[in-house]
Amino acid sequence: MIATVTVVTGVVTVGVAAPPAASAGRTDHVQRAVHALVRADGMPAALASVTDRAGRTRNHTAGVADLATGSKVPRDGQVRIGSNTKAFTAVVVLQLVGEGKIDLAAPVDTYLPNVLRGNGSDGRNITVRQLLQHTSGLPDYMHSPNFADFTTVQYRHFEPRDLLDMALARQALFSPGSPGSPGSPGSPDSPGSPDSPGSKWRYSNTNYLVAGLLVQKVTGRPIGEEITRRVIDRIGLRHTYFPTAGDTTIHEPHPRGYFRDVVGGPSYDFTAMDASMAWAAGAMVSTNSDLNRFYAALLAGRLLAPAQLAQMRSTVAADALGPGVRYGLGLQSKRLSCGGVYWGHGGTTPGYRSRGGVTEDGRAASITVTTVPVGSAAQHVESAVDTALCG
Repeated sequence: MIATVTVVTGVVTVGVAAPPAASAGRTDHVQRAVHALVRADGMPAALASVTDRAGRTRNHTAGVADLATGSKVPRDGQVRIGSNTKAFTAVVVLQLVGEGKIDLAAPVDTYLPNVLRGNGSDGRNITVRQLLQHTSGLPDYMHSPNFADFTTVQYRHFEPRDLLDMALARQALFSPGSPGSPGSPGSPDSPGSPDSPGSKWRYSNTNYLVAGLLVQKVTGRPIGEEITRRVIDRIGLRHTYFPTAGDTTIHEPHPRGYFRDVVGGPSYDFTAMDASMAWAAGAMVSTNSDLNRFYAALLAGRLLAPAQLAQMRSTVAADALGPGVRYGLGLQSKRLSCGGVYWGHGGTTPGYRSRGGVTEDGRAASITVTTVPVGSAAQHVESAVDTALCG
């Protein structure tokens, strides 16, 4: 049982050593935070990567990588990053906007004619911007009965059009609440019925399913290849990848991920899975330090021209994600207790939850736990990010 896991902790310093007095306090704060996620909140493992203003990175671990063997958590191990994938997908769309190949104000039907029809949705009335900002009103395919029990679809392959059909099907979609929804940012999930486009913000994985199809239609290449070419390779993310069809494994050292379909129920090993159920909305694998590099490069203007980065950072209120949270185009801003905000996204899959981002002055932190936290434990993960960025 998770509650009886023996805690193994470690702190590793990478790069130039920080001045002892300045670094020790923050290191201790972060280590205590990840330790508490294991000891007090029952997470099998917690991993953190923190980068200070000078670019010095420290990695922290707590817990065990494998509940069966009690093996040590790999430093900065690979994890499934869930909805952080949306930020990568949004970057590719915005790069195509900068190249004049996509217009944010254009209806989706301009690029994908007749694809969005059904369940009250119409691609003639939904713009590309509304997809990226979750104001399209599209129902979330993750609320289909197909995902009422994730253990039945762990190794099932889905084509993107299959998932879209689920969202647009004229059938009753089950009530939200499954804690392992791939790509879910941990917010209260939306019901299955659509909203009028532009009328409100409501998180829906279907938006990024359509964005992935849009990229493929415009470029003629798979979304995974475009993310690899335009983002991963461009900024040198050596431990990040978009799984190819049929690849159910995590390639490098990693902690195992565990999933419970009901609170207090049995824990399933969900490390291996067919990530096609999340696709452009949440399929990717990375490390905490690579996520920090990605968001830092993004905010520094290394991936988007100023006009497109400004669009990405143009936000609307997303209070369902937490007090004061705002959502741009595949990017969130969250308040810090020490003042200001940090920019990132966060992601959840069955077995892993990641939270983190970067500040305007160059601080970065990403924290991952190896099960889907609920209740106060979920808030403690958010608080650990604040601790890492504020010290």
